[in-house]
Amino acid sequence: MIQVAAVMAQAQRITQTYTWGQAVWHVWQPQAHLQPAVAQAVQAAPLVLLHGGSGSWTHWVRNVEHIAQYRPVWALDLPGCGDSSLPHGVSDADGLVQPLAEIFERTFDGAAVDVMGFSFGGMTAGLLAAAHPQRVRELVLVGVPGLGLFGQGLAMRGMHPDMDEMTQRAVHRHNLQTMMFAHAQSVTDAVIDLQEANVVRDRLRRRRIARTDILAKAQTHWQCPVHGVWGAQDALYKGTLTQVPQVLHRLASFTVVPDAGHWVMFERPEAFHAVIDPLLCRNLTKQLDAQL
Repeated sequence: MIQVAAVMAQAQRITQTYTWGQAVWHVWQPQAHLQPAVAQAVQAAPLVLLHGGSGSWTHWVRNVEHIAQYRPVWALDLPGCGDSSLPHGVSDADGLVQPLAEIFERTFDGAAVDVMGFSFGGMTAGLLAAAHPQRVRELVLVGVPGLGLFGQGLAMRGMHPDMDEMTQRAVHRHNLQTMMFAHAQSVTDAVIDLQEANVVRDRLRRRRIARTDILAKAQTHWQCPVHGVWGAQDALYKGTLTQVPQVLHRLASFTVVPDAGHWVMFERPEAFHAVIDPLLCRNLTKQLDAQL
């Protein structure tokens, strides 16, 4: 069961205006009653979430409330996706780096923040960390492209204007099962609803660099700790998953979540949380030590 409306109801929606358009955040704050020093440390440790291609903050719908138990969660609709505007002339992740740097600088008053990015969003975050290292304190990459490791193309199906609604939903089901999940039963009607709502708002459809090694090259400029989390049955890395830590040699850790596909944090949220919680709590612990 996906309860997007219920999860969204717990968030604060923040809209920011820039010269190129609007950036939209959804923010979840820890609800527990905390001691003042602890509350101050928690507020000083926001986590930014960047979603995958043709997505929105809802790629994290099964994770935001869990993470917000111990850290503020700032989930951004990437420019050109979800409710955020598309900057003029931007068509791929490399064009998003400067708008993202501007968004981060304003939102967090110039402070470096921790970032977790999924797929296209993780590639974008990695490029941001390379070009603007002062913006990212720690980075978690989840099933990212841009490593030059893609094998044969996936058997994805396209949409046509003359398709009726049932046929369109069948295409979405096929594509989700082919690319995003390890198990066919993960593709429910609710997941298709979510996919439809996201795809129709995607204005970054001519992506070209995911199949290159742009992120592998960018890692030489990283100055922060970077961690990798992948689903064991990620369709984008069939036959090449073991090469990821070799290509991304700057990773401080690399973890494979069993029985999960590309959209690992949605298909296996509990197993995913067991991996990321220690990573995300570490900086909070450091902040607490400094406050107490």
